Formats: sequence, C-alpha cells, structure tokens
Amino acid sequence: MSFRVGQGLDVHVFADGDHVMLGGVRIPHQQGLAAHSDGDVALHALCDALLGAAALGDIGQHFPPSDQRWRDADSKILLAEVNQLLRDAGWSVVNLDLTIVCESPKIGPHAAAMREVIAGILELASGAVSIKATTTEQLGFCGRGEGIASLAIVLITPT
Repeated sequence: MSFRVGQGLDVHVFADGDHVMLGGVRIPHQQGLAAHSDGDVALHALCDALLGAAALGDIGQHFPPSDQRWRDADSKILLAEVNQLLRDAGWSVVNLDLTIVCESPKIGPHAAAMREVIAGILELASGAVSIKATTTEQLGFCGRGEGIASLAIVLITPT
C-alpha cells in the first residue's frame, strides 16, 4: 500500500465582523477575517494539504478569487469539493492534523466541534482528525492580533 503526505498553510488578516469561521465552526469574535470566501484559514490550509498530497494543484487554482461563484463561499463546501476531487483521482484521506495559530479567539472550546465537522465532510472517524492551537507569544502578525494562520498536514492512500 502506498501513501502520500501533503501540507497546507493559510493566513487571513482580521477585518470588521462579529465572528470567525474556523474548522467549519462559527466562533463569536470581536473581528472577522478578510477573505473572498468565508475566510476559514483552517479549512483552506486543509484543502491545500489534500490537493498537494494528490498533486492536484492548490485551492487558488480550483476556487480562484477572480471567480464570483466563490464569493462569500462556505469553506465546508470547498472542502467537500476537494474531497470529491481526491476520490475521483483514486485517493482517500487516512488522517489529518491542523494547527491554528492565533492569540484569540481561544480554540480549545471549539476543537471538538471542528473535529466533528471535518470528520463528517471527509467521512472519517473523529479520531482521524487532530485540531491543535498555539500562540506566537505575541510575536509577529498573529501575536499582534492582526490575523490568524493555520497549518495542515494530511496522509492519503489509494482507494
């Protein structure tokens, strides 16, 4: 049996708003995220990791910001589309690990919900989905509270 690994990274700056979308979960926050879609950095990083593992390009290639169909798009839909692309190419997800980098909002209270959302979309057991959070100890743009970043790594296998 062969496996492939993919990694993804996404970053969005804070903007006006009253919530952020992270891992497919709406989290109340004093700011939103500036983005063409809903700005879900966790799901965007995950999409890139999945696409990269299968050598299918990147999220910008499949959902370009120049295409108005994806304006304000729910990133759960993007993830489902990417999962279908993987399946069509003969791959399935084994497991994934997401790290969300921000000073706020606090991720811990929402991590279980994120795991369930992502597991449901990718048709995985929730134990195959890891959600972690970290801060940058007030260093850099995340540490200054200017935005949020997310990193993802995935393992896929032929179906």
